[in-house]
Amino acid sequence: MPENLTDIGAEEKNPAGEMNLAKFLSSAGVCARRAAEGLIREGRIFVNGEKALRAASKVTEKDTVTFDGKVVKPVTAYIYFMLHKPRGYVCTMDDPHAKKKAVDLIPKGDYRVVSAGRLDKDSEGMILFSNDGSFIEKLTHPRYGISKTYEVSLNSPLSEKDVTRILTGIRDGRDVLKAKEVKHLHDNKYLLVLMEGKNREIRRMMESCHKETKRLKRVAVGSLFMKDLPVGMARRLTAKEVSLVLKDMVKQ
Repeated sequence: MPENLTDIGAEEKNPAGEMNLAKFLSSAGVCARRAAEGLIREGRIFVNGEKALRAASKVTEKDTVTFDGKVVKPVTAYIYFMLHKPRGYVCTMDDPHAKKKAVDLIPKGDYRVVSAGRLDKDSEGMILFSNDGSFIEKLTHPRYGISKTYEVSLNSPLSEKDVTRILTGIRDGRDVLKAKEVKHLHDNKYLLVLMEGKNREIRRMMESCHKETKRLKRVAVGSLFMKDLPVGMARRLTAKEVSLVLKDMVKQ
């Protein structure tokens, strides 16, 4: 577990009243609201001993809600972490067979945090964790328009044609893979800014351009950069940093 954690954190009070089940699960740090339906469908959510049927059903703090048999408690204070994920770690929250999980690098406490998006096992860099479901939702849903910035090292340089394809969009199955910005740093290293987080999006774009991704590192989410946080270390975000992440969010 990381040792050099800052004691400064961002906390926001969250009074618990009547709300729909999806919002309750989100506010308790179980999942983003749009992921609640899937957990309910899988039969993992119970309310007062009965299997939950609808994400829109109403619950209050007097109801007993369980997730995978464990009681879900309303969050009374939000907490936010930045992690520099090492290569070799996975971002799954539920796989009991995963030996190296990114969430295990977050300091243990009386809270349950989830990650805002994922990085594949072979990638590294910045991942944000929180028990604030609304924060997670805003960082992961494309409609909020929060960018993610990556450093990409390739086996050979991109051509002008490659860059044009990446900026205009590359069709790959049902997906259109696209970067908002491509900046040549030096040699075979580039900075890419993405607005969505499709599965292995950068690696798939590079494969389409007949390039091998040698190293992939996320360095920023929104306007918040990871800077010099050591690999494998986590720290609390300040209130100012939480605001910075959401600074460029599309107004809804």
